[in-house]
Amino acid sequence: MQLLPVNLAYFLEVARTGSVTEAAHALNVAPSAISRQVAKLESGIGVPLFARHPRGMTLTEAGSRLLAHARRTETESTTLVEELRTGRGAEARSVAVACSEGFARRLVPRAVADFRRAHPDVAFRVDVVARQEATRRVVEGLADVAVTYTMGPQHDVRVECAVVVPVAAIVPLGHELAGRDRIGLADLCAYPLALASPGTSQRELFDIGAQLEGITVRPALVCDSLAPQYEFVRAGGGLALVGDLGDLGDLGGDGRDTGTEGVAYVPVDHPVFRQREAQVQTATGRRPSWSATQFTELLVASLRRDRSS
Repeated sequence: MQLLPVNLAYFLEVARTGSVTEAAHALNVAPSAISRQVAKLESGIGVPLFARHPRGMTLTEAGSRLLAHARRTETESTTLVEELRTGRGAEARSVAVACSEGFARRLVPRAVADFRRAHPDVAFRVDVVARQEATRRVVEGLADVAVTYTMGPQHDVRVECAVVVPVAAIVPLGHELAGRDRIGLADLCAYPLALASPGTSQRELFDIGAQLEGITVRPALVCDSLAPQYEFVRAGGGLALVGDLGDLGDLGGDGRDTGTEGVAYVPVDHPVFRQREAQVQTATGRRPSWSATQFTELLVASLRRDRSS
């Protein structure tokens, strides 16, 4: 059942297919009806929503913003219809979480387990994605909440919590740097390194810091997944970097990771890493379910607790 206004529903289908003809086929209506409704929508808003091309249509900047709104509205409408049909309240619905990998190791799954102990009828879907993708999913209504790293202000989401995330080196147990209170970039770069790919927030900041220090680095391993980086370190291949949230909370007194045997952590001291934040993000202008609201509050508390520990 469709609760969206007709012109918004037609706009959404054209945006998905990139073609009036394809949208008309998908909706089983005449192409002229699609064209009229899109034109009426553009006229009412006062700006073009699509750029017309011989082989299709692409969204303008205004169209992209409206698309995000339409997707949020569609998701909320679908949820509401399901709740009305089943007669079940918001407590029984699922919660969709988008997070970057560092938070998927411990912070998010532990929060899910804690939440389900009190509310076992709530199911979760956790998608581990890139940091920008996590934010996009919340903006477009594909996720109820995101936990991700960011740099700079966020305008399209509500930031429920933001904390600065330091960085630590992952080193093998018994390594000569293990047990140090902190190290600098020069100390770190004296060893082979496993780094994330350029474009990730941690790698961007690392490259800036290295450039400021006049250090040239050729990584021994480039990989965006944490598991291979940890195994690289355990096997004696070199060192790696990790944010301390969700990873350093279980350190023993000697710096040993009691949850992941075979490594130790050493804080990396450089001001460039203070530019990165861990954020819990939700959508603006959308009614969250009760379960999503309560789980968001739990995530915020968990993030602040882990950061202060």
